[in-house]
Amino acid sequence: MPLGARTSELAKRSVAFDPVPFSELPGWDADDHLAAFKAFARSAPALARKAAAPDKTKSAGTALVAAARRAEDLAAGVLTSAAAKAFFEQTFVPHRVVHDGAEGLLTGYYEPVLPGSRAPDGPFRIPIYRRPPDLVNLVREEERGALADGLTHARKTANGVEPYATRADIEGGALDGQGLEFLWLADPVDTFFMHIQGSGRIRLPDGNTIRITYDGKNGHPYTSVGRVLIDAGHFKPEDMTLAALKTWLAADAARGRRTMQENRSFVFFRELANEDEGPLGALETPLSEGRSLAVDTAFHAIGTPVYVSVPTLTPWGTQGFERLMIAQDVGSAIRGPERGDIYFGSGDEAGRLAGGTKHPGRFFVLLPKEQDTP
Repeated sequence: MPLGARTSELAKRSVAFDPVPFSELPGWDADDHLAAFKAFARSAPALARKAAAPDKTKSAGTALVAAARRAEDLAAGVLTSAAAKAFFEQTFVPHRVVHDGAEGLLTGYYEPVLPGSRAPDGPFRIPIYRRPPDLVNLVREEERGALADGLTHARKTANGVEPYATRADIEGGALDGQGLEFLWLADPVDTFFMHIQGSGRIRLPDGNTIRITYDGKNGHPYTSVGRVLIDAGHFKPEDMTLAALKTWLAADAARGRRTMQENRSFVFFRELANEDEGPLGALETPLSEGRSLAVDTAFHAIGTPVYVSVPTLTPWGTQGFERLMIAQDVGSAIRGPERGDIYFGSGDEAGRLAGGTKHPGRFFVLLPKEQDTP
């Protein structure tokens, strides 16, 4: 059995999925079901490709693929929110996630919008690298979060594979002379957080913008520098936000560089041909603002609809965050059956919302009526 499948099965033994009626989902009737439906339909082509792949493990089941295909067909016509709601209620059964692990936790991520250049010039001196030709995957990309305790990528050599250069190594010149640089940014802290977010929109000096997306990593486990600083006594947990962390890292360049290098993980990028399509999730599905969710694929297949209830999260007013989302992404820090990362969109406001999101919450997973028991 492949390692990813074995890990998934072991993890699932302490988790149960108990069916409940839609009436038990807090705020279900008030949700914008059409927005969730459109996000779900966008997953259909990627789910079908993955289901047909010969190396699949923990890919979407045939019932989920069929449901996504039906949604894709319906999305081609005129559809109302009421019809979208009926689709989910007729096609799926909600399941409460019951487990003996930590309380559910929801955080946020976003797509930074940063100034940059296609050549090193003026303030633009920090390179962004494309994927090296000797980088190989040890696990599938959609499993890199669930299996992040070990190496997920490595360097291919004549004698096999070996750990790839770390963040400190690469920043020290380990990839120099290979022609892998394709963009340059100005701010080291902004660049670091673009690596963590996994995508970015870059404003070029001529006024044009391009979009870049994750294209692999060096494979080393992710380390939260926020947690490093909390453990060292520089922050209290309740005071740690994205804005506060950025300010601390930028206040002393040498200190900030050393701290960021505590995270040995390093991300490689590629430019998207169609920059209007949006950043891509784990299966190359364009993400939808406020509807795409990064999950732990040890427990949830990519493409699964997940109703998220976070009563204390009020990003757009006073109403709690209770909405149907689609599991379309993964993350190295997203570990657990009720651990999720909400995609908030692009730009500074999305970054503000994402950076301040760290709230307890619950998952209700929607499984197709014909789906095998998880």
